[in-house]
Amino acid sequence: MATAMKLTEDMILLDQRFDSEEAAIRAAGKLLVDHGFVRPAYVDSMLARNEMSSVYIGNHVAIPHGTEEAKSEVEKSGLSILQVPGGVTFGTEPAKLIIGIAGVGDEHLEILSNIAVICSDEDNVEQLIQAKTKQEIIELLSMEV
Repeated sequence: MATAMKLTEDMILLDQRFDSEEAAIRAAGKLLVDHGFVRPAYVDSMLARNEMSSVYIGNHVAIPHGTEEAKSEVEKSGLSILQVPGGVTFGTEPAKLIIGIAGVGDEHLEILSNIAVICSDEDNVEQLIQAKTKQEIIELLSMEV
């Protein structure tokens, strides 16, 4: 990744359970808020973005991110990763990996594209879902794409 953004263990939650896509998106957003990446209003825009068009991208992966209008709520670019082995339904599909994204300016496009490349490979997604440690997830997501 050209962007100088480092994924840290405090931005990853393993073995989570959610009863709705809204709860999953809020949890992904809360991590971003709690660690100073975004202001709280960004979480609402993540929910609004999912209402406009599902943030589920296939392969058991959802990538909640804010709307264009919420760019001003982003303090710095970052990711939050939620591993949900039992899945949480997005529309009709189970998402087992929720990746919250916040990007300054156009950085979210680069972040999104890097994640989409990694997550387009079912084996990579399966490894992320099965990972037992946060370090495993960091190593998998920092692969050169």
